[in-house]
Amino acid sequence: MRVLAIETSCDETSAAVLRAADPGTRDSSTCPPSLTPAPEILSNVVMSQDEVHAPYGGVVPELASRQHIKTITAIVGEALERAGVGLEAIDLYAVTRGPGLIGSLLVGLSFAKGLAYYHKKPLVGVDHLEAHLEACFLESPGIAFPVLGLLVSGGHTALYLMPKPLEYELLGRTRDDAAGEALDKIAKFLGLGYPGGPVIERLGRDGDAGAFAFAVPRTKDRSLDFSFSGLKTAALKHIRESGLSHGDPCLPGFLASFEEVVAKALVERVREAADRARPRSLILCGGVARNERLRARFRAFAREAGLEACVPSPKLCTDNAAMVGAVALKRFAARPVPGPDLDLDAYARS
Repeated sequence: MRVLAIETSCDETSAAVLRAADPGTRDSSTCPPSLTPAPEILSNVVMSQDEVHAPYGGVVPELASRQHIKTITAIVGEALERAGVGLEAIDLYAVTRGPGLIGSLLVGLSFAKGLAYYHKKPLVGVDHLEAHLEACFLESPGIAFPVLGLLVSGGHTALYLMPKPLEYELLGRTRDDAAGEALDKIAKFLGLGYPGGPVIERLGRDGDAGAFAFAVPRTKDRSLDFSFSGLKTAALKHIRESGLSHGDPCLPGFLASFEEVVAKALVERVREAADRARPRSLILCGGVARNERLRARFRAFAREAGLEACVPSPKLCTDNAAMVGAVALKRFAARPVPGPDLDLDAYARS
């Protein structure tokens, strides 16, 4: 079975073609019987809109949806060409239906509906956050359940417990700014460019992470929720009081210190969740999971706790259609649908 997947939840236009693995190819030493082997990624094309939104220091929803309309046909065509197949070879269609920017989501959803209806093939709607969690299993299909997952992106910061495949229990989420959002806002305030997370990582790579004192943000109750608005306010206060600006010799240390406390706050919450949930494995996913400081802290904690850790390669951390197709293949295998569900609707929030 081949699936054509489409992802347009925010400011990346992506299409991918995946082929379901032959169950007879399962390697019992790496893939327990309860899990299906990972599908083969025949293509995974992603077009970023960073240049479109950079002048504004963040994603402009109207511009994002217009750009998706301009590029989606070409991106889907390129995904098919790289996979070496035509639409007649596609057995299943998949598309992100939310959460995300509603205008962007509707572009992908409408395009996928049209293809599925014309070719009379099934269409599976996929949750964007579930897809990020599934990205880990594309490269590590044998990771042991139950799994504790930390999802960190520009718009979402959340902890999930997965007792078994395709089951997701939300343990904690951000109450205000997401971690990636806090990084982007600090970069924007300093005029460093967009997207902010990668810029902060690059400019702070050689800085002293202990140069500026930041308190690790904590919630007053015993919940596993996150909060980064107070940390962002403290960072802005440092910037104003110190007169920091682009080119300041103290800037690398400031950026390294801010990045370090964000990573520390995230991993400390994982530690608390692991003590309560007792998982067998840990996964880190989402766009911010590309950050090397966070990846290192996450893996160090996993070793300390004696838990298996899975962190996808950077190309599978950002928004991409391969992770959408992977979820769709699993859901279709568990509950096949005879044809396109034209009643699928998009949703902005989970």
